[in-house]
Amino acid sequence: MRDVLILCTGNSARSILGEALINHLGAGRVRGHSAGSQPKAAPHPFALETLGAAGIATAGLHSKSWDRFAGADAPALDLVITVCDAAAHEACPWFPGPAIRAHWGLPDPPAAGDAATQRARFAAVREALRVRIETLLSWPDADWDAPDFAARVQALHDGLPVPA
Repeated sequence: MRDVLILCTGNSARSILGEALINHLGAGRVRGHSAGSQPKAAPHPFALETLGAAGIATAGLHSKSWDRFAGADAPALDLVITVCDAAAHEACPWFPGPAIRAHWGLPDPPAAGDAATQRARFAAVREALRVRIETLLSWPDADWDAPDFAARVQALHDGLPVPA
């Protein structure tokens, strides 16, 4: 079992989407987690709505601190992916530890606009993550141990469009 942490600041939108997608698509081979450096009280309602609309389970999803993944009893993380949007001058947390790291900068869906605009941004970010995660999960287990794995995970993002 491989463990992937999707990390952002608030752990209410993008990272929640990533955790749910990994668990939905991971088929018991890869387990998704999410956390934030400054977690909100709960996932954004549009994040849960967007996942539900795609048939992805939301039970048990909750905002949590990255501290949960730094202790001795934390799962051994294989990969940490930050999803904050540095282009929007959003502070991006850095996670210590031996895991491979990648940055998939995506816009924060609730950052601006009315409810319809936010819902559309949530759906666009969910789809952007889905494409990247499906490709990541299609790689054989041996690829996760290859010396170029970090570069390949980063290239997944760098070679695909980022929703506006």
